[in-house]
Amino acid sequence: MERDVFEKLRQWKVSKNRKPLLLQGARQIGKTWIMREFGRREFEHVAEFNIDEQKELKPVFVRTKDPARLIAELSLYTETPIQPEKTLIIFDEIQESEDALNSLKYFAEKAPEYAIIAAGSLLGVAVRKKKMAVPVGKVHIVKMFPLTFREFLREADYNTYQYIENLQTLDHLPEIILSRITDQYRRYSICGGMPEAAAVLLNGGGMGEVDDILDDILQMYQLDFAKYASPVEVARISAIWHSLPSQLSKENRKFIYSVVRTGARAREYEDSLFWLEQAGLIYKVHNISAPKMPLKAYEELPVFKVYALDCGLLRRLAHLKSEVILSNSDEYKEFRGAMAENIVLQSLVTQTDGIPNYWTSGNLAEVDFVIQDTLDIIPIEVKSGTRISGGSLSSYRKKYNPRLLIRLSLNNLQYNDGLLSLPLSMADWLWKLMGMARG
Repeated sequence: MERDVFEKLRQWKVSKNRKPLLLQGARQIGKTWIMREFGRREFEHVAEFNIDEQKELKPVFVRTKDPARLIAELSLYTETPIQPEKTLIIFDEIQESEDALNSLKYFAEKAPEYAIIAAGSLLGVAVRKKKMAVPVGKVHIVKMFPLTFREFLREADYNTYQYIENLQTLDHLPEIILSRITDQYRRYSICGGMPEAAAVLLNGGGMGEVDDILDDILQMYQLDFAKYASPVEVARISAIWHSLPSQLSKENRKFIYSVVRTGARAREYEDSLFWLEQAGLIYKVHNISAPKMPLKAYEELPVFKVYALDCGLLRRLAHLKSEVILSNSDEYKEFRGAMAENIVLQSLVTQTDGIPNYWTSGNLAEVDFVIQDTLDIIPIEVKSGTRISGGSLSSYRKKYNPRLLIRLSLNNLQYNDGLLSLPLSMADWLWKLMGMARG
C-alpha cells in the first residue's frame, strides 16, 4: 500500500546535506517493505544487508569503520553492485551490531555519496539495554507509524478519499460521503494500522484471518519482551501491556498502577513503562496543570493516560470481536470511547511533533487532548457517537477563551463560533481543517 512516509524518503534522497537515514518505529509496521519499495522505485540497485540473519556481517563492521573498506567487504556478500547515488544500501536489524550503527557516522562524514537507510526492531530498547550510542547529528531520523486511516481510505475508497482531500469549505459533507467514510472508519477500527492485517481486510479476507494476524503480532511482541528484558522486567512489562484494556475501560482513563497488580507502586513499574515507550508500543499522554506555552512546562508527570500504538492491537488485547465494533451495543459504550480516543491519538502523533497532552479541572471537567500549534493551544474533545452532551469543552472555553476548539464525533462537519466539529474519520485532515477555520 502507498505510505505517506515515502515522500519524506524522497526528500531525503535529494537533500544537499544528506546523511544516512535511520528509520524508527515499532515492529510489524512495514519498515522493511518501505525501504525495499523505495529502493525499487527510486534507485537502479538495492543492496540489502540483514545483520540479524547474516551473522557473518558483524565482523566486517568490527574490523573497520572506513567507508571505502566497508563497501569493498560488503560487496563480497551481495551480487548487487554498490555504486554512489545509484544503489540504495539497506542495513536492516541494525540494533544487532553497535559497530554497524556507529559506521553510519563515518559514512556521513567521509562518504555522503552513498545512500544508506538503516532500521531495526526495538531499536530504542536495544540501544538502552546494550548501552549503545546512536550517532546523533550524523544520521537523519525519520519516524514511521502504523498505517493511518487516511492511507487506509486511499486504498479502500479512492473516490471518497479524493473528495475529502479536495475539500475547500467547512460545510456539511453530503450524506453519501459521510456514510462511506464512516463505514471505512469502522473497518479500520477492526483491522487497525498493522499493514498485513489491513491488506487482508482490503483484499476481501475474513475477520478471522485479520484476528489471527493481529494475534500473531501480539505473540511476537510477547517474545520480544523476553528477548530484550530481564525475567523480572518481562513479567512487569507484560502486566502493563495486558492491563491497557482495563486502564482504558474506566470512565476516568488515568493510568493506575493498582490496575496492573494489586498493591503495585510506581517505582516498581516506571522502568517497564519506559521500556514499552522505547519499543513504540504505547503512548503516555500527560495531564497539564494549565494550557499555557510551552505545554511541556505544565505537565504533571505523575498523572497520565496510556494508549496503545494501534487500535487493532488494542481490540485484540481486549479480546473484542469485530462484530461488537460494528454494533451499537450499550455494553460496548465505554470501551468504544477508548477506541475512538486511541484512533484520534494515532492520528495526532503523525501530525504533531511529539505527544499531545490532556487537561482536567479537578473532578469537574476533562478535555481528551490538548495540542500546541504555533501560537495557539487547542483543546480537542472526542465523542464516540452522535451524542455530544457534556460540559468539559464549555468549561474549558469559559476559563481560557481559546481562539479555536475541536470536537470529533460521528456527526457531520461544521464550523460555528470558533468550534470546529468534524467526523472522527476526518482526524487525519485536522491540520488542514484547522487552517481553513482560522482563515
